[in-house]
Amino acid sequence: MLIFEWVVGVLFGAVLLAGLARRLGAPYPAFLALGGVALAFVPGVPNLQLDPELALALFLAPVLLDAGFDASVRDMKENWRAVLGLAVGAVVVTTLAVAFVARLVVPDMPLSACIVLGAVVAPPDAVAALAVLKHAPMPHRLATILRGESLLNDAASLLIYRLGVAAAMAGSFHPAEVAPIFLLGVVASLIVGPCLGLLFVAVTRRVTDPASAIVLQFVVAFGIWLAAERLELSGVLTIVSFAVTVARRAPGTTAPRARVISYAVWDTAVFVLNVLAFVLIGIQIDPIRDRLTGGDAWQALILAAATFATVVVTRLAWVLPTTRMRGLGIRQAGAPARLGPGLAMSWAGMRGIVTVAAALALPAEFPHRDLVVFTAFFTVLGTLIVQGLTLRPLLAHLRLEDDDPVGRETGRARAAAYKAALDSLADAEDEPATDALRAEFRAALAEAEEHEEGLAPESLPADAARRRAVEAARDAVLALRRKGRIGDDAYFLLEEEFDWAELSATPRAET
Repeated sequence: MLIFEWVVGVLFGAVLLAGLARRLGAPYPAFLALGGVALAFVPGVPNLQLDPELALALFLAPVLLDAGFDASVRDMKENWRAVLGLAVGAVVVTTLAVAFVARLVVPDMPLSACIVLGAVVAPPDAVAALAVLKHAPMPHRLATILRGESLLNDAASLLIYRLGVAAAMAGSFHPAEVAPIFLLGVVASLIVGPCLGLLFVAVTRRVTDPASAIVLQFVVAFGIWLAAERLELSGVLTIVSFAVTVARRAPGTTAPRARVISYAVWDTAVFVLNVLAFVLIGIQIDPIRDRLTGGDAWQALILAAATFATVVVTRLAWVLPTTRMRGLGIRQAGAPARLGPGLAMSWAGMRGIVTVAAALALPAEFPHRDLVVFTAFFTVLGTLIVQGLTLRPLLAHLRLEDDDPVGRETGRARAAAYKAALDSLADAEDEPATDALRAEFRAALAEAEEHEEGLAPESLPADAARRRAVEAARDAVLALRRKGRIGDDAYFLLEEEFDWAELSATPRAET
């Protein structure tokens, strides 16, 4: 019962911290990290331990599936040079730079352990950056590069991480023996993932119950990760390629009700996983702090500070030069060479749940494990606080220009959708309701024709009136329930009907 009460308290505190973060326009993982630090000083906190073998599957499989489902393949193809430069080049350079610094600060730390530390802190986390971008938008192209980087850099860093952990535990490393298996695993992952995605879409066509569909999504996420690990494939590449395939194939076969509910559940799941990850690593910091005494404590603090500075400086040194290289990096063809976009991308490199999960997944007998976990958490905390709390003011100061490609594409696609809807009513019987619907679409298309780029409005002319009508209907039914004229079962059925009616009339901007 004590642990249950403690979990309830932690989740309630996380909700409060996330609300405060939204009010301040800061990434909520930054406040969760501060909450994890606070737990290290709270007496009587349960000593919860997570099996290291389960850490990566528990935290990364759902997060990567959710991120992969939202990825834009077209946009990543258009920006593939910048995405690969950050996802592979920056990860490798950061890993080597951190390993070099770690060897300088802790000379007796094995080289393999230094490389593992570098791989742990190398990948930035898009969850934290995108939480800021909701309040201070970044140009669409830069946000696309950031999302693409977050998908692929996990694969690069975790591949280095696994090789380093294996070398550290075995005491030796032979690249000639590992390289063929490594390359075969990467290629196989990119084949197995899409094949499983096609199979998943074909099998789940008949699953119409939202609860069953969502549970199946989680089962498949964890199952694919565990199967990939057993087969010595890349769990990251397998699950990301699976998610991208499903995202391209599933929309035409998924029931709207299941899709709406699924989005809400997955957003909640990612939030809870972030809470759990920062809580677990915060709990581990307290015993680590007790074991690091005297000179070891100072060495840990120096290494943590040096690692934090290294990841920040390395990203700046990698990204900023590319803003002047039109074909290789952030700079777009035809755009003037300015440091603003590169500075924004550099400062958005906050670390988060991937780094935390990789640190928690280290075996108990890993050399200098306490030092690696402490340094990883300090780096996450430092980037989330220093960069996370200053990214929004930086973006406001840079005033980066954006021609809103998503808005323009949405407006044109909406006009095409309205025209298709109107055409579908051509053969419908002339009834008052049908005539009213035709009038709505004609009015929306007329507005699109008057727009200089042919963009249709985001709401139909009668949407405002429809929302007021639904609100009045809802109030009337609620009054009947209060008077006892209808029971709860009837009320809940009508409430759901009104919810769908209101959602159908509410533009995305208002939701």
